[in-house]
Amino acid sequence: MASNTGGVKPMTITGRMVRERERLLGMSPEERAWRAQWLKDQQLSHHEPRHVPEYWKERLNPIRRFYRAPLDLVQKGLTPVLGVEWAHAIRFWTGKMALIGFSIYAGAYYFKYNQNDWTRKGGWRVIHSRTAVVPGDEGYPNFPQRSSPADYAARGFKQSPI
Repeated sequence: MASNTGGVKPMTITGRMVRERERLLGMSPEERAWRAQWLKDQQLSHHEPRHVPEYWKERLNPIRRFYRAPLDLVQKGLTPVLGVEWAHAIRFWTGKMALIGFSIYAGAYYFKYNQNDWTRKGGWRVIHSRTAVVPGDEGYPNFPQRSSPADYAARGFKQSPI
């Protein structure tokens, strides 16, 4: 069985001062200095996070880099003006809104031009409800005029210009 520590027993470097309750009990000046040095050692660099272009080039495959390129250029142009966080947020939400807009347009196109009628088997069948009519309104009672069996489930056949 493999060991996470390479056969060496794990040892904590934080000591008892990692817990807030222990620190509230009181710390000696030596413990206080040790804690301050330990916290300082946890910082890896003063320049974090650092952008390394080679890392991102290796991390993202060519197809992903291709479709990310337009919004990456937008982010690159906005970064000096707005800062890294705002430029990234605008890049993120611009992409999401574009996908939502494309989905709405694609759905509207599909429902408009792929209706289920008598000429095809596929497509979504959209059924419209009759308008509500109460006594006293014009057109009351609002019953469909079906006099022959061919009137049922016609799916637009009688209105066809063919």
